[in-house]
Parts: sequence; C-alpha cells; structure tokens
Amino acid sequence: MFNLGNFIEDCKVSINNDQSHLGIKELVENAVSNPSDLITALEPPEKAGATTIYHSNELTIVNVTWAPWMTVFPHNHNMWAVIGIYSGREDNVFWRRTDHPDGLIEAAGAKSLCVGDVTPLGKDIIHSVTNPIPKFSGAIHVYGGDFFNVPHRSEWDAEQLKERDYNSENVMKLFENFPTNP
Repeated sequence: MFNLGNFIEDCKVSINNDQSHLGIKELVENAVSNPSDLITALEPPEKAGATTIYHSNELTIVNVTWAPWMTVFPHNHNMWAVIGIYSGREDNVFWRRTDHPDGLIEAAGAKSLCVGDVTPLGKDIIHSVTNPIPKFSGAIHVYGGDFFNVPHRSEWDAEQLKERDYNSENVMKLFENFPTNP
C-alpha cells in the first residue's frame, strides 16, 4: 500500500544521499507501479491543477492533474525532474534552442507516457506537455530543487516559439481556467 508520508521521507533521504535523479526515479517507479494505491492516497484526478505535496530548497514534489486535451506551452525547469504517470496519459514534446537571436526553439523529439511510465528530465530540458485523451490524467512530478523559486526560467509562446521570462501566474491561470468538462 502506498504511503504518501513514507514516499516524501524516502525522497528526502534519496536526495540527501545523491543529488542526482537516480534514486528518485526508482522511488517514483515504485509509486506508479500500483496506480490505484496512488490514486487513493492523492484522490482521483477530477480537476486540472498542480498541488504541492512537499517543498524545500532541495526537493519539490507536485501532483499534477491535466484536464482532457490540455496543453502547456514549452518551458524549462532549470533543474532535473522525474515524472511518473498514475492515470491517463501525458505527451511531452522536447525542444532545442536554435541560433535565432529571439531565442527560438525547434522540436527535437517526443515521448508519450502512459500509466506506470516514468521519465527523468535533465536540468536543461525544454518541453511542452499535452494530455491527448478525453479524461483527466494524473502525474507525480519530483524536482531536484525549489521548483517555485528557480531563477532565469523561460517559457516560449506557443505560436511563434519566441523565448520570454517564465511567468508562473500564466501556468496557474491555465490550470484554473481550463474547463473541467471540455
């Protein structure tokens, strides 16, 4: 049976022993290996949102719920992350910077994550996220640092792919205003 308190403590121990994502990846794999237990601990995904589970200077754990067909524009984290899917699906498009002076990006790959899938993201990854299915999707996101106070983060507008300063209010508004029954 999944225990959220134990998961948090295990993540804290892992990050204290190794600043990389390797131990965290194993913990997230274990957590999403029995999605029904995780759903019981976190509640079923029924509304778009990002709920903080744990937050410190070294580690942030967030429960992210994607509404059907919801997309978040390209962005970076400037820290590593490990994402584990416990409900639905999450499609990631990975981007790379071009030589363009406006900081334009171009698609460089993609990965679909289904229930039970886990993927690490390096600290320099730029990605956009889509829930491509007609139901809510849920994911545990574990970040190697203080996710809410990262200097020099960027986001890219979805139409022209121009770089701009990351604005967390834009993302929170997207989650808050996305229809719950699209």
